[in-house]
Amino acid sequence: MTGTAPAEKQVWSAEAYDKNARFVSELGAAVLDWLDPQPGERILDLGCGDGALTGKIAGAGADVVGVDASEDLLSVAREAGLDARFMDGHALEFENEFDAVFSNAALHWMTRPHEVIEGVARALKPGGRFVAEFGGHGNVAAIVTAMRAVSWARGGDQAIAGPWFYPTPAEYSEMLESHGFTVRRAGLFPRPTPLPTGLGGWLMTFRSPFFEQFGAEQDDVLGEVVDLLKPALCDTSGAWTADYVRIRVEAQL
Repeated sequence: MTGTAPAEKQVWSAEAYDKNARFVSELGAAVLDWLDPQPGERILDLGCGDGALTGKIAGAGADVVGVDASEDLLSVAREAGLDARFMDGHALEFENEFDAVFSNAALHWMTRPHEVIEGVARALKPGGRFVAEFGGHGNVAAIVTAMRAVSWARGGDQAIAGPWFYPTPAEYSEMLESHGFTVRRAGLFPRPTPLPTGLGGWLMTFRSPFFEQFGAEQDDVLGEVVDLLKPALCDTSGAWTADYVRIRVEAQL
């Protein structure tokens, strides 16, 4: 998942991602339906990760290129035979090349959205489309609030708890339109998401830099965050559900 400061401190492990976050690609079917890839189309998968959805786009007959800023995740995609390249989503190196740009669960890591959108517009052919889903306004709000509360009590850096870009549909639509896109549809929707390996695995997969700032006390901090969130996000059987809110958008040049 492509990111920059302060999210650039995040280091992705393909093994941990597969164990704790496989639901990310498994829940991508709806946004793939919006993309509706066609045989012969050339499509860019922005923030392709380990290529799970990239492979599905290729399976539809499209000529697909995946880009990401994690070499560990890219290695998995390449092992699957995909064209997966190391690239910063804020500095896409394509021009007038793709019929569509697709992105799932990655754009919230890219905290300079105007640079991302500019690169997407540059990469597309005239009339090309951009289809994306990522964290929207209110995404994991309870989780971030708990992390910031524990960080405040311990004198940590609260900003590291939530470095993401979580816009409203109106905010993101305005950004797209400022770069020449016409927004065909955009919406914000809650998607409570089961965490099959629990909250601790999710936290250490997606926000390990927050806990690492506490050094030898990081396990204690992790436990405090989990305990704080248990009444809200854990049911009586011990199953955890994250408070996801997603934004999904389709736009055309």
